[in-house]
Amino acid sequence: MTDKDLDLFHSELGDVRPIGPSDRIRPEGRPAPTLSQQARRDAAQHARRLDPNPLTLPEQVPQVGAHDIVGLKKNGVQEGVYRKLRLGKYEIQARLDLHRVLLRDARTQVYDFLRHAHEAGLRTVMITHGKGLHSETPARMKSHTLHWLEEFDLVLAFHSAKPAHGGTGATYVLLRKSSEASLKTREVYAERSRAQRKT
Repeated sequence: MTDKDLDLFHSELGDVRPIGPSDRIRPEGRPAPTLSQQARRDAAQHARRLDPNPLTLPEQVPQVGAHDIVGLKKNGVQEGVYRKLRLGKYEIQARLDLHRVLLRDARTQVYDFLRHAHEAGLRTVMITHGKGLHSETPARMKSHTLHWLEEFDLVLAFHSAKPAHGGTGATYVLLRKSSEASLKTREVYAERSRAQRKT
């Protein structure tokens, strides 16, 4: 840069003044939580650790329509078995009604219902969640119920019920066999096999 360029540069900056120190308050990180806040956080974390329920309660789940027919067959389920479930051919061995139940309570009820049904060796149950036509968010309970059924490993398949059982306001659920039921099935097949060899 020549002296001439330098003089031109200084002349252009003639009225420029350095910026003074800012009077803006700059926070130095978030303040430490109070004792009561920390106690509440610790209690919430402890409750989550004690809760065996694997079902989640996200703010948003995939929304389905009140009248949508829905279903899911997970890996390993035979097409013939799923077809019988869809057609309502299996005996409904237990029912859960979620009408007028809060969402957070429904999460617990669905988990307890399916777990107890599985432990009792039941295979086909039904959950009535309603269509939610008159709620602020139509089909909210239905959408969450389907989300829970999809994420619960005890559930093999589910499908909207036939009109006689509540139609799209209810869902058939096919449960995994309990270990005791699986053992009994193996014993029955073993006994049949032995009987056939004798004949």
